[in-house]
Amino acid sequence: MKTERLNLRQLTADDLDNLVSLDSDPEVMRYLNGGHPTPLAEIRDSALPRILAYYDRGTDYGYWAVEAAGEFLGWAFFRPHRGDGPPVDVDRSGIEIGYRLKRSAWGKGYATEACRALIAHGFDVVSVDRVFAETMVINAGSRRVMEKSGLRHVATFFPDWPDPVPGDEHGEVQYALTAAEWATTT
Repeated sequence: MKTERLNLRQLTADDLDNLVSLDSDPEVMRYLNGGHPTPLAEIRDSALPRILAYYDRGTDYGYWAVEAAGEFLGWAFFRPHRGDGPPVDVDRSGIEIGYRLKRSAWGKGYATEACRALIAHGFDVVSVDRVFAETMVINAGSRRVMEKSGLRHVATFFPDWPDPVPGDEHGEVQYALTAAEWATTT
């Protein structure tokens, strides 16, 4: 997939160092696990194989490396919700989008651009009924990306995480967009 400034391509095993570098930044990991780096062995043996397994199912869903001018900035995903995390009473129908970018790429509109491309892919190519994204209430940057991508706030909820991170007491939010709403914006 290409956008005005970005190339979104499938991740490969050769991206291991990129993923380790990305997950080594405490600020990148702040709202995910409290800022702890993901160990190389976990990325190599668990995360990367899980990411690459999406490509065995076709090109509609999965993870994409986000690049600008040939530089790896991070990744974005478009996938059915994995059902991980604590159970909560919130609508997770449809397809989930998400992203993780290097700190040097923050504030430049790259996450919004990648999300818009994935949303368009979902509604125009895959014909999904609903796209959603979730983050912590206090993650203002991600909430802005969701809003600028065309998603709207639909729920605030309070999951009971087994490994809480600072700020989770304020809850999580879900932003979403339906195919009918998408049709009125295009």
